[in-house]
Amino acid sequence: MKIILMAVGKTATDYISKGIEGFVKRINHYLPMEMVIVPDIKSSKALTEDAQKQREGQTIISMLQPGDVVVLLDERGKEFTSREFAAYVDKKMVQGIKRLIFVIGGPYGFSSEMYQRANEKISLSRMTFTHEMVRLFFVEQIYRAMTILRGEPYHHD
Repeated sequence: MKIILMAVGKTATDYISKGIEGFVKRINHYLPMEMVIVPDIKSSKALTEDAQKQREGQTIISMLQPGDVVVLLDERGKEFTSREFAAYVDKKMVQGIKRLIFVIGGPYGFSSEMYQRANEKISLSRMTFTHEMVRLFFVEQIYRAMTILRGEPYHHD
């Protein structure tokens, strides 16, 4: 199984970028993972929030393949402990999924088409974080999940 994290817009903060790169590199020791940056749609006075979500959603959907399992990182999604998330990832690997796609939306969230296309929604927290921080937190949790599944000493209960 390959994990793909799609995120709208590039990561501009250098230390966050470096942290993400470090965790993605570590994750690739366990299974293939990549970050896919969805081009940022520059908002303008002529573009409503809904129109921006629509365009971002169309771009993301165009990048998906028919068998992809799509999971939105959404504040209304299911919350997990780190061990529960590890079990979730393990279950997906056992199911024989080729591409597990996690998506971080743009500043206004997801379009209705994205919600319709998604297989699931998960939440990192009920708190609000910057989109850049969510990227870093999420790749760290994927790495943590892999070490939990391998019984390695990274995670402490």
